[in-house]
Amino acid sequence: MALLSLSIYLAEKQYVVWSARVILILAALLRILFLFRSPELSDDIYRYLWDGLTILSGDNPYAIAPADSKPLSPESLALLNLVNHPQLITIYPPAAQMLFASGAFFGGVLEIKTLLVALDIASCAIILRILSSLRMPMSLAVIYAWSPLAVMEIAASGHIDGAAVFFLLLAFMLLLPHNDGERLPLSATVSAGVAFSLATLIKLFPIVFFPALFLLAGKGGRWAFVLGAVSASAIIAIPFLPALSNMFVTLDTYARNWEFAGFAYQSLNRIFSSGHTARLALAVSFITITIVLYASLYRKMENLETDSFTSNTFLATVKAAYCVALAFLLLTPTLHPWYALYLAAFLPLAPGVGGLVLTWAVFLSYRILIPFTILGVWEEKDPMPAMIWMGAMGALSVSWLVKKTDRTSLQPRIDEHTDMPKRRQ
Repeated sequence: MALLSLSIYLAEKQYVVWSARVILILAALLRILFLFRSPELSDDIYRYLWDGLTILSGDNPYAIAPADSKPLSPESLALLNLVNHPQLITIYPPAAQMLFASGAFFGGVLEIKTLLVALDIASCAIILRILSSLRMPMSLAVIYAWSPLAVMEIAASGHIDGAAVFFLLLAFMLLLPHNDGERLPLSATVSAGVAFSLATLIKLFPIVFFPALFLLAGKGGRWAFVLGAVSASAIIAIPFLPALSNMFVTLDTYARNWEFAGFAYQSLNRIFSSGHTARLALAVSFITITIVLYASLYRKMENLETDSFTSNTFLATVKAAYCVALAFLLLTPTLHPWYALYLAAFLPLAPGVGGLVLTWAVFLSYRILIPFTILGVWEEKDPMPAMIWMGAMGALSVSWLVKKTDRTSLQPRIDEHTDMPKRRQ
């Protein structure tokens, strides 16, 4: 992280220039360091492999929980012992299941991780492509390409969020105006809808970015975007019906009971002495913030005389999505480190100190694994969630104060400059 900070600083000051080739090669090398190592910080990938093997055997992973599968071969039993919460039906959407089956078909854990790493490197290439189109410094891509978060959560732990990030970035890239004021072709908006559908059906979280992409598609392309998203979703989901509804039972259990490193939730839970009330308050807060952010973005777009947006409009949309992701991470009761991958992917296009610090501080939540590994004790009550939250909020506050100070120091010179013509008159 220290080296990444130094890399960002040197590039910003133009002491060094990171080319696209160097960025991608180093990104690949960093990931290869962890690709062949067994996951240690998370065991989610064993559920991925179980679901993939279930599909390859001709069964529906939404029809039966792993613990209820009988009979079991010695190999299946060994894998079952590694699956977390085997009594629950899988929570992963249909497009994720297809990726699991692809990885399982070619071998197992290593093959799933290899597929996810390939998609993650492709995400780095998409970021570079967008930066180039917007004439922004290519070196900004290192914020994600060399991020310890992306390396550890995708290459080391093999989290499926890496694939969701790829298709989400692809949707944004497809809606990028090639020339300011040029209307997007219909094929681009439909394809963006398909890419967004894949992102959402890999991990449900990207659904919160639907308003951003819907608005970015422009007045003439918004329904084409919806058509692409709905059509792709139906095609992917139909083979898993009707058992697919069981996924939402598990999702409801997760939403009502899971918690991890959520400082805001822990604080409200202590205040109200009710986990339900705390979750409800956080949900209302997040929904309110999201509505305000997207409403502001909508007003900006409606003030344009045309629906052919500029690069500035594109960046404003990415900034709104970045703020939504940041708000979610600060308010969610369950803050697993890999949830921050979406925020990290937006950082090269919408750099923010608070988001950058949060993608680093979130690693502190892994401290809980130390007593769990040594003593078998899972203890949630430690200062790490507060440190993560305070780190991000502290960085936001300091950044705001610095910007305010800079504006204040510049104001006398601006006023003096603007007053000169008046005195002459």
